[in-house]
Amino acid sequence: MSVVRVDRSTGALVVEGRKLFPIVLSNGPPPGAQAPNGKDALAELADGGAGFIRAGRPVWNARSIDQEIAAEREVLDAAAEHGLHCWLQLGNVPDLPARGLAAKEQLLTRIVGQLKDHSALGAWKGMDEPANPNRPARVPVAGLVRAYRTLHESDPDHPVVITQAPVGTVAQLAPYRPAFDITGADIYPVSYPPGKHAGGRKRDIGVVGDVTRKMVRAAGGKPIWMTLQIAWSGVISTAQHPGNVPRFPTLGQERFMAYQAILNGARGLSFFGGHLTQIARPTDAEAGWNWTFWERVLRPLLEELTSSAVAPALVAPDARKAVKAGTNAVELVTRESGDFLYVIAVRRGSGTSRVTFSGLPRRRDGQPITGGEVLFEYEQGAFRTVRVADNRFRDWFAQHDARVYRFRR
Repeated sequence: MSVVRVDRSTGALVVEGRKLFPIVLSNGPPPGAQAPNGKDALAELADGGAGFIRAGRPVWNARSIDQEIAAEREVLDAAAEHGLHCWLQLGNVPDLPARGLAAKEQLLTRIVGQLKDHSALGAWKGMDEPANPNRPARVPVAGLVRAYRTLHESDPDHPVVITQAPVGTVAQLAPYRPAFDITGADIYPVSYPPGKHAGGRKRDIGVVGDVTRKMVRAAGGKPIWMTLQIAWSGVISTAQHPGNVPRFPTLGQERFMAYQAILNGARGLSFFGGHLTQIARPTDAEAGWNWTFWERVLRPLLEELTSSAVAPALVAPDARKAVKAGTNAVELVTRESGDFLYVIAVRRGSGTSRVTFSGLPRRRDGQPITGGEVLFEYEQGAFRTVRVADNRFRDWFAQHDARVYRFRR
């Protein structure tokens, strides 16, 4: 049995006593699949930095519930074999309205009771996008709160995560706080036209930061996971939407969106759409998952996020004294972990310039910091360095650049 908690001081996930930053693939490859290199698909994802896969189903049926639970247990077994955890989708079940309560409550407690003790269970996925104003009707809060309490009576050891749509206001989202342990939103800005998923006037990929900040306010102190794009319905042509054009984020775009979400408060990331093979290459469609995107974009990004250099910053608390950038075009967060101070910075605004960063503290021995590293940028076989003088350093930034600086304390 796995025991999963939320670290209240940082919002990080604690799994069997180990603090981690969850990285979810939603959805993962089909059961029994192989990666193009011949490895088991789940082994390839785990080796490449993924820690969670989304399991479960959007619709559970009482008439076939035994078979459905058995199928999900097989997915959990496979995940456990490769050291992965599952974010298990409860679909239509975690909403217990007063009308028809008994039948749905029985279904919920049966699913939870049968799967809660599996070692690969990491978290439950609650009702999807309940406050989405574009659905026929918002899901009332009362039924979700009732489901949340019922679930935790049976299983107090795994958090409930509710993902909202990127639209809606803080006032519309805040009432859902009693129905989750973790919340967040999905946001997919790479499309034609740009930014149509969230609507509004802001269309560039920096809208990820806007939505992340909104979700932090709506969460009321609870942690958030942000769901970022591999692919989504807005890039798939259908009879209803024949004009959609396939479009995927580049590595640079995905890296910017990931770090922008992180520095604005995300304590976990999910990447959605690898299973949408309608727009995948024929070999990927046959394999049931977008391995081309994995090789070109996700694997390099996840290897960086889960590296021994970067990972400590993702679960660390924000520093008491923040470094400041000399331009509003740059967003940043300052964090401390062990012997290091980290500065995670992205440039959303247009233009290219040398940006001054000020406010670096002194080392713990009272001496000034004289230099730092730019993680995953290399010179002469080592991380590129920046010179620090008078508690300041300068570096070039172009639009959508993302950098992680590390300074020894």
